[in-house]
Amino acid sequence: MSEKDNLQNADGNEETKATANQATESTGAETTQDATSLENPTTDENTNSTSEQVETNEETKTETVEEKSNSHVDEIDESNAEDAEDESNSERHTLEEKDYHAMSMEQLVKEFDSLLKQQKVQTIKSHVDEIRSEFNAKFSELLEEKKEEFINDSGNEIDFKYSTPTKKEFNSLYKEYKSNLNAYYKNLESSLKSNLENRLRIIEEIKGLINVEENINTTYKHFKELQEEWRNAGPIPRDKYNNAWNTYHHHVEIFYDFLHLNRDLRDMDFKHNLDQKLKIIERAEELAKDDNVNRAFRELQVLHKMWKEDLGPVAKEHREDIWDRFSNATKTIHDKRQAYYADLDKAYEANLERKEEIIAKIDAVAQDNANTHQAWQKKIKTIEALRQDFFNAGKVPIKVNEATWAKFKASVRAFNKKKNSFYKNLKKEQYDNLQKKLDLIKIAEDNKDSEDFETVTPLMKKIQSDWKKIGHVPRKDSDKIWHKFKAACNHYFDKLHAERNAANKELFEAYEKKSKFLEALKDLKLSGTPESDIETLKAKIDEWKSLGNVPHSKRYIEGKFNKALDDMFGKLKMDKTEIEMIKFENKLEALSQPDDTRLLDNEHNFIRKKIDEVKGEINQLENNLQFFSNVDESNPMVKDVLNNIENHKNNLSIWEEKLRKLKDMY
Repeated sequence: MSEKDNLQNADGNEETKATANQATESTGAETTQDATSLENPTTDENTNSTSEQVETNEETKTETVEEKSNSHVDEIDESNAEDAEDESNSERHTLEEKDYHAMSMEQLVKEFDSLLKQQKVQTIKSHVDEIRSEFNAKFSELLEEKKEEFINDSGNEIDFKYSTPTKKEFNSLYKEYKSNLNAYYKNLESSLKSNLENRLRIIEEIKGLINVEENINTTYKHFKELQEEWRNAGPIPRDKYNNAWNTYHHHVEIFYDFLHLNRDLRDMDFKHNLDQKLKIIERAEELAKDDNVNRAFRELQVLHKMWKEDLGPVAKEHREDIWDRFSNATKTIHDKRQAYYADLDKAYEANLERKEEIIAKIDAVAQDNANTHQAWQKKIKTIEALRQDFFNAGKVPIKVNEATWAKFKASVRAFNKKKNSFYKNLKKEQYDNLQKKLDLIKIAEDNKDSEDFETVTPLMKKIQSDWKKIGHVPRKDSDKIWHKFKAACNHYFDKLHAERNAANKELFEAYEKKSKFLEALKDLKLSGTPESDIETLKAKIDEWKSLGNVPHSKRYIEGKFNKALDDMFGKLKMDKTEIEMIKFENKLEALSQPDDTRLLDNEHNFIRKKIDEVKGEINQLENNLQFFSNVDESNPMVKDVLNNIENHKNNLSIWEEKLRKLKDMY
């Protein structure tokens, strides 16, 4: 049954009106009283005739409604029927539309909880349905993945159980939602039923008005009281809404045809209704120009509700015209809304293409073979990013939604199958690694109390090195065996360090002596005679060496001594090369350590690098001389280059001599 017919019913249908008029005219044909004060002189025969005619009118009305159904009004009619149960239902139109598809399970639960706490339960059904659908789809995907992992770990499928705190929270929220919704409808049901019975009673009373023998003014007053009572009768079940209103308008229309005996009363109502309906039409025509189609549609629903529920019929000559205007404005908004959704469908098609591309990328990643944990971890991150891209890509057309989701899950499942197969094999390797590390733990524990430091120390260092070379072990064992191995090694090396600390006592004493010696060196006065001063400094160097070695952590004191020597050597007026070599010999003594050539190795690499650099400078300068082949050597520029070459060659001799002395230390 269409909205157009419903609204026409409110104004009256031409064919039905004519029939009703005949009935009322035959009733009034025998009377000559003034229409404003006439009492209905209807006989029993006339009354029966009118009743039979009304029944015929109702049949005709039903046929007309079925013939004139308009889809652009039906949609509004259905929505208003839903809202009619409870005025709060219309609040569902104002809820923010969100992309639930792009949300994680945790985000969906948060949105669900927010809706339950902040909105009325009867307004959130479509949102809850979409949240539930998305949550179940995502949890189903996760469940399949966990189940496959369980089976790959040699689990029996019948024993598989899996849940998460998020799933439990969602179930709890959904249970609360259903409970609240059921309670709401239970409370609403009795009220709706009572209101429906009351409205049907009002309709029956209106039907009976044309059969009463009383003053027409009294009848009209009774009619207006029944209309007011109808307006305040409250909501009724949505499946009864349109039928109740159609029946009501039908009998209101018949009453107005009957009321032709008092045209003043009827025309006054007709004029009021026409004025109000013209205002509604003007607003609808304004809305037809609004580009916000959803906002226009929602307000149009209100206008249709006002047209149907608040206003009665208009004069017969205006009925078709005003309905056509209102229907045309409604169709314009309907068509714009359909176009809007058509554009959405195009966007959904673009989203579908994007999702197809993402699925293809997932397939490509799944087909790419990887044989290391690092490579698989990289692939897992790639798949996670693609999964998020899939959800962020937006909605697809409803007709392919399930197929697209199934294709996506199949691609992810294929990847997970290969991943699980790799890690199943990797676990076997990890258990082999576990056994190797357990063997090293046994060696560490067998030797942790040994006092044969010379033999055991290299062994303990070796098993520490071997431990690092062994690959991963099962995660559940990793921390436990590491703490066990570390404890055994620490136990041994703590004993070793305690032993060495005792030996280090002499080193700390040497450090104290050298600190005092260095302080006294600040007051040393040189004679000014190079040969004598050289001997003095050599004696100081020998004395410094005789004080012994210092702890490794205090080796910086050697650098301080060398700096003090550099300052004193710098004051001597003698050959710089000889001074440089004396200082270098002292440096070599400091670098030399028993059973440890690392410092000497570093110095060796440094000197080799300096030799290469100086040779490079000499070659560059000699190449530059070729540009001055015809220039006299007394030329300042040539002279400067030659001096530079000579200086670099002297430096080269010093570095080469240092290298020879360094090699003698090995």
